[in-house]
Amino acid sequence: MSFASVILALVTLQRLGELVLSRRNTERLLARGAIEVGARHYPLIVLVHAGWLAALWIWGRNQDVNLAILAALLLLQGLRLWILAALGPRWTTRIIVLPGAPLVASGPYRYFPHPNYAVVVGEIALLPLALHLPVLALIFTLLNLAVLAIRIRAESRALSVADWPRVSTP
Repeated sequence: MSFASVILALVTLQRLGELVLSRRNTERLLARGAIEVGARHYPLIVLVHAGWLAALWIWGRNQDVNLAILAALLLLQGLRLWILAALGPRWTTRIIVLPGAPLVASGPYRYFPHPNYAVVVGEIALLPLALHLPVLALIFTLLNLAVLAIRIRAESRALSVADWPRVSTP
């Protein structure tokens, strides 16, 4: 198995693990009275991410790996862990709003309104670049940005419906 295949396997496992975590958190939030917003665009997100991974497996599994770009991608994983820690059981891949719960304003959310999307934008560009696939990086970055334009609008509307209190956690 090539080094590129090992990286792709790890990214695939990470994404599958995130889906499991997201599903668990979504079920728990919905059981507490949360509501999902913007569900109509969710299949587009899944399609872009699944297409990205499939394209990487097809064209990237035997590519040489640019270690400098891979290092940048690994730094993004640290930010991803910080995001997951800040949101805790409220992290999902969907837009789930829990009425009455304060907005999270700790961790990276203290500095940036959508840090998870910044990480995803970086990953979608950097992994293909690390595998010397700049055309895939461009195509999927543009597709992802189009979907994120819809998603961020939907999420911002959902979170601004009420005058949500903000909470910081240590």
